[in-house]
Amino acid sequence: MTDRRLHLNAFLMPAGHHEAAWRLPESDPNANLDIQHYISLTRTAERGRFDSVFLADSPVLFANPERRPSGKLEPTIILTAIATATERIGLIGTASTTYNEPYNLARRFASLDFVSGGRAGWNIVTTAGDDAARNFGLDGVPAHKSRYARAAEFVDVSTKLWDSWEDDAIVADKEAAIHADSAKVHTFEHEGEFFSVAGPLNVPRSPQGYPLLVQAGSSENGKDFAALYAEAIFTAQPTFEEGKAFYDDVKDRVGKVGRDPRQVLILPGIVPVIGDTENEARELDAELARLISPEYARHQLADRFGLRPEQLPLDEPLPENLPSEDEIEGAKSRYTLIVQLARRENLTVRQLIERLGGGRGHRTFAGTAEQVADTIEHWFHSGAADGFNIMPAVLPSGLEKFVDGVVPILQERGLFRTEYTESTLRGHYGLPRPENQFTVGGAFVGFATQR
Repeated sequence: MTDRRLHLNAFLMPAGHHEAAWRLPESDPNANLDIQHYISLTRTAERGRFDSVFLADSPVLFANPERRPSGKLEPTIILTAIATATERIGLIGTASTTYNEPYNLARRFASLDFVSGGRAGWNIVTTAGDDAARNFGLDGVPAHKSRYARAAEFVDVSTKLWDSWEDDAIVADKEAAIHADSAKVHTFEHEGEFFSVAGPLNVPRSPQGYPLLVQAGSSENGKDFAALYAEAIFTAQPTFEEGKAFYDDVKDRVGKVGRDPRQVLILPGIVPVIGDTENEARELDAELARLISPEYARHQLADRFGLRPEQLPLDEPLPENLPSEDEIEGAKSRYTLIVQLARRENLTVRQLIERLGGGRGHRTFAGTAEQVADTIEHWFHSGAADGFNIMPAVLPSGLEKFVDGVVPILQERGLFRTEYTESTLRGHYGLPRPENQFTVGGAFVGFATQR
């Protein structure tokens, strides 16, 4: 094995990451509501010794239900069910800091960490979009900078809640009739710009101390936030050059805020379409492209750009007078990625739709298992990635082909584990269990003194 450890996360979707995957004969159009589907996928990833699986989420109906499966179960509920059906693999779920409260969310993830035996991770997002805002009584999405300020305070409060019980607070002394040492269960009386929280949490400190903190924003605000808080970063980087630049930039920011860059892992997304031959992979890729509904996809693209669909003729390039990134309040980094992709490759709207249909701006790759392994090894050894967020275009077959085809090659090359050596998600990622911020010098007040 090399000194650096390659990390693999499986990003699970119902039928696959290609938006037309649900139309293939093999696909179950109702997989999005089937917990056994998610359990089966996770068991496949665990068989491949993946570090973790990941579920995305948004508090809004994300797609037109007429055109594709759109119902979405809540991630921590799915992951709790998966936890009871698996043994070692990490379980990462998305939850928004814009439309949640720290106490409830900290409790959910601490509970998941207990249920899974220390395998929980939280993907921290700042939800964009007016449609989500309206579901929570707001007229529009909060400003981008404000969302990240709220997220920073949200994480600060959450870690205080997770640390509000010292590790040895529970004594369970039956003879003395003392279950916990009340001097080690603490309030902290947080008063901030967005939240007022007294504590303590009603869940003791969990097996990992607190869940692995994951972040997925690539805007300037997102990278600054990641440098301060993230322990793993999911990112969309369609080319090696962009991936390398992002990697170097974020690692530099991490070092400048006094953290160890080796303890912030960067995992770009890759959407592999795998065949026994390159031609077979390209044929599946072409079939998926043919199944895209261009009119539906054009409506989605127009919404992202703040345009009417008729302003995006399918067989013409993007208009020149698109809004700048500074004018966009929602999903800035993905907006910029899409515009740069279209401009760089001189794509028509139809061609752009086909490129985005597979991975929404992530790197897509059609080829053999060995070619996929070559790409992963090149990025890893060249300092553009610490691992990859594997996003199969079609599920379950795409994940099975990766586990049975790509993983053995990576193992033969000494890049990836052949067996689990750790039992927690932090252990898989080679990250330490965080010290309790209060018991190593911070100040807060014992519960008994306050009550």
